[in-house]
Amino acid sequence: MKTSHRYDRQSILPEIGETGQNRISTASVLCVGAGGLGCPALLYLAAAGIGHIGIIDFDTVDETNLQRQVLFTVDQIGQNKSEAAKERLSALNPDIEIQSYTEELTDKNAPEFFNQYDIIIDGTDNFATKFLINDVAVKTGKPFIYGSILGFDGQLAVFNHNNGPCYRCLFPEAPKGHIQNCAEAGVIGAVAGMVGTAQAMEALKLIINHKSLKPLTGKLWTIDMHSMENKTLSLSKNPECLMCSKSKDNIILQYSSPVCGLVSEMTAEQAQKNKMALLIDVRELKEWQSGHIEGARHIALSNLMQGHTPDLPTECEIILYCQKGPRGQQAAQILKGHGYLNINNMAGGYEAWLCCV
Repeated sequence: MKTSHRYDRQSILPEIGETGQNRISTASVLCVGAGGLGCPALLYLAAAGIGHIGIIDFDTVDETNLQRQVLFTVDQIGQNKSEAAKERLSALNPDIEIQSYTEELTDKNAPEFFNQYDIIIDGTDNFATKFLINDVAVKTGKPFIYGSILGFDGQLAVFNHNNGPCYRCLFPEAPKGHIQNCAEAGVIGAVAGMVGTAQAMEALKLIINHKSLKPLTGKLWTIDMHSMENKTLSLSKNPECLMCSKSKDNIILQYSSPVCGLVSEMTAEQAQKNKMALLIDVRELKEWQSGHIEGARHIALSNLMQGHTPDLPTECEIILYCQKGPRGQQAAQILKGHGYLNINNMAGGYEAWLCCV
């Protein structure tokens, strides 16, 4: 770390001092996801001088992200999020090391990534990846800082730290039924900012390790920002936990990506040439009303996930699309389960279609 006055306002704090600042400058943090949670967390970690920051995200910046993903600007739309985040953070603090990973976190690559960092921050929005983060964190002995947001609600916890509970002690498995994501239920950007910033604070508390700083180990903090009412609940370690009760050698990692599956994909160009196929828009009603492909039929993914089975022709090819692609894959899996086999997902979704018109 270069000698400067950059960190004077934090190192003057008795809880930090020169010792704490040196710990910050030699620490390493991996943020999984550079979205609504990851962006504010990364901003404050970089500003604080974390010596080595890793960012893993295979998604690209979209216009709808800008409402809450405060790292990005209009001119970065279409860029990979991890690379765009690295660009902005390097401009904020050129004295730290930042590594971007432009791939999806999987059970195959996660152990290698996690072993390179001290702390893992969860900036994801789906149960599959949160379970993967937890399981790899337990296997590699890394603490991970959990965050979750939806609408006006936020949650925060520190798992797998000082022999405390892991994420599966709280959630052994994903809830049954459809859980709406931010695209379906909505979210206020400030909610993401508040929880993401708190995740950065929890990481700093772990790194500084001052006796007066109490991380949320064995605790779940929740807040309802309608009223700003918040609670801190105590969590117990489950002695029969499916994950942290096992020895590390006996932990077998499994992961099923929420954005891919055994569903054929075609490009928007191919879909436009296929005049005989039935196009189905699986976005939510407001998205459909804001613009859709002429002649397409609207069947929202949320309705499919609630068990509503549409009456579709079986003799023609069906092409599903959402805004960018992933929800089309989910809808295709559901329809395949109902016996509709001649299904394709349009890669890139409605946005790709617009680019070809």
